[in-house]
Amino acid sequence: MLKKKFLMLVALLFTVLALVACGGDDEASDGGATDSNDASSGDEVVIDFMHLWPEGSSKQHNMIVQTIVDEFEAENAGVTVEMEILGNEQYKEKLSVLGSSNDLPDVGMTWGGGFLDPYVSGNMFADLTDIISDSFVPGTTEAYAVDGATYGLPLELNITPVYYNKAIFEEHGVDVPTTLEEMKTAISTLSDAGVTPITLGNRDAWTGSMWYMYLADRIGGPTVITDAINGDISFTDEALVQAAEEIQNLVDMDAFINGTNGLGNDEAKGYFINEQAAMYLMATWDLPEWTTNEDNPQAFRDSIGYFKFPTVEGGAGDINSYVGGPGVGLFVAENSDVKDEAKAFVEYFVERWGEMSVQNAGVIPATAVDTAELDLPQMYIDILNDLNEASNLTLYADVQMSAAAADVHLNMIQALFMGEVTPEEFAENHEEALRAE
Repeated sequence: MLKKKFLMLVALLFTVLALVACGGDDEASDGGATDSNDASSGDEVVIDFMHLWPEGSSKQHNMIVQTIVDEFEAENAGVTVEMEILGNEQYKEKLSVLGSSNDLPDVGMTWGGGFLDPYVSGNMFADLTDIISDSFVPGTTEAYAVDGATYGLPLELNITPVYYNKAIFEEHGVDVPTTLEEMKTAISTLSDAGVTPITLGNRDAWTGSMWYMYLADRIGGPTVITDAINGDISFTDEALVQAAEEIQNLVDMDAFINGTNGLGNDEAKGYFINEQAAMYLMATWDLPEWTTNEDNPQAFRDSIGYFKFPTVEGGAGDINSYVGGPGVGLFVAENSDVKDEAKAFVEYFVERWGEMSVQNAGVIPATAVDTAELDLPQMYIDILNDLNEASNLTLYADVQMSAAAADVHLNMIQALFMGEVTPEEFAENHEEALRAE
């Protein structure tokens, strides 16, 4: 056993050394990040910026970044932005290595939720609360907040609509639902006609979690899930129990595809793409599937629409409240020698990214977008307009929770769909897991 541990430590050491060596190679090939103390002379300022969009694998993103950097330098005489560019996994590994020695770049990319915790607790990320603008979609920056301060500004955003097959709806005389009761009517009509109403790959239980979260939101209001996770209310709150009951009501009326707990999300999506299911709830990262992906026939793409998750009669929820979450964001290093200039760069970058990313990369940004002059598929335009009217965005529950509580949550979601726990047991298990932290 000791020999095995020694070999694992040796392998880890070589991995770290290789990452450092790779970082040196990347600096040479991509222009690299130069230490600002060495590069700066006189009034010149150098901002070291590390990002994860290489030209080869993320061409459009890379081009946008370069354009923003060029513009910022042109508008700020004496300021140079030196970039180091790594692929996604290598980026995460190097950020971890640099974080262990508190030697982060002046500006870099991060994710919200639990990813932030070690960097914030280690006092490595600067507070960016003072540069948050009104242009952010409500609820997006909260994913980067810890104890009331914001340590990252999001660039991307995903919300979760219900996609539906317009041809199937029309064939069976089904109207687009705006309330839960109307959705149940649609489900019954489709099921009676032998059509699978909803495809869902709940082997990846985060997919079922989104159904539960929406029902909790529509019944208890936009903060009920987050309040329960934070301990402001109990997870045994009546609205959270009722949301679990509604999940089991939907299961009992055969709303979901047979064997949902045994299907992965990609398998479940295949049923929707093959027009074997009428509805599919998924985040907007799938928008290209229904708009620009030429692997899917044009006739199929033309038949796909979407609707907002329906409201619940008597509930406290708002139809313009979404389940979703921001993607990657920007941080500024707390110990940066050019912190003021780095924060100015981040503020500028976020604004320009919001203006350019939809048109040039098909990205839904975290900031509101004026769609009047954009040449995009109509579904993008509609989603962006909806986002501009969003009243709330609730971050995916498993991302909000600690790793241990998230495991309980996802296991309970599967058990709920299988009927292995009662709604009350579902809620009690959550409360116990969340308060054990």
